[in-house]
Amino acid sequence: MTTYDIALIGFGGVNRTLAELIAKRGEALHSELGFGLRVVAITDLRLGSLVQPEGIDLSIALNLGAGSEAFAANGGSADTNNEAVIRNCSADIICEATFTNPQDGEPAVSHVRWALESGKSVCTTNKGPVALRGAGLTSLAEQNGVHFEFEGAVMSGTPVIRLAKRMFAGLELNGFEGILNGTSNYVLGRMEDGLDFETAIREAQERGYAEANPAADIEGYDVQLKVLILANELLDAGIELKDIQRQGISTVTPENIQKAAREGRRWKLVGAARRNLDGTVTAGVSPVALPLDHGLAGVSGATNAVSFETDLLGAVTVSGPGAGRVETAYALLSDIIAIHAARTEVSANA
Repeated sequence: MTTYDIALIGFGGVNRTLAELIAKRGEALHSELGFGLRVVAITDLRLGSLVQPEGIDLSIALNLGAGSEAFAANGGSADTNNEAVIRNCSADIICEATFTNPQDGEPAVSHVRWALESGKSVCTTNKGPVALRGAGLTSLAEQNGVHFEFEGAVMSGTPVIRLAKRMFAGLELNGFEGILNGTSNYVLGRMEDGLDFETAIREAQERGYAEANPAADIEGYDVQLKVLILANELLDAGIELKDIQRQGISTVTPENIQKAAREGRRWKLVGAARRNLDGTVTAGVSPVALPLDHGLAGVSGATNAVSFETDLLGAVTVSGPGAGRVETAYALLSDIIAIHAARTEVSANA
């Protein structure tokens, strides 16, 4: 039976949880999915790097502390040379889950490119490479006969991209609108409960929903990247980040919230794209006071949802968790499953 060697680039919450899943459920997954998974390389800014072609003992790796010497004390290195590890390790699939700059997509863009150039498939949860370099990286994967998968880049473990591509066959997709950021959604919900903007943000930070600097979520940058991914992947929009108008929720006041409530409306940060009559696509991110009977008005907390506009079925809405370590780790697993399915199909048709 097939076994895929994988490398974990970044060993924070997501890839660590994937490693835990492999360690705890490896035999069951092997039986259920028809293939096994073996981790042969791990890199981390704090822990250094560990490369073992025969397979890493995950029980040891998962118990290591945060010191930079941890991998070095277990046969690895205190240094992290991601390019060397990615290009030279024996992995079939690179699981990329590092912290990435949303302005240029680095270092994830380089991680993905190095992997694809060296004939390795990639699954990533990072928005940057997909939103900013998606077309080029997909083309590079095709040139090298490998795969570039990124289901977790938009709605964590909720399979919105793959579902739309595979399940909407025969439908004409004309647009979408969605709630794609749990932090902003939580803040607006708490403001509706009576909290002011600053207090709602502090509460979100205390609960782990918001970063110390919440600007990416609150000002719509996160949603802007996700809209770009969905527009280009599902509508073939061919647009860039600068083409997507963006407005965050910092302009929404308690008075706006109260007025909307009296009128039977609820404020949401909505990311949307729509195909125009001439074939072009218009996309944007902005706070909108939705009527309560709108399909997205009842989406609360960290839940995300996207409503697709189709010609034959009308609006089709997909909702699910938009964040979380376990959910995002599952997105990586679903990407690996998709890579296996594609390879199996190629072998069957050869």
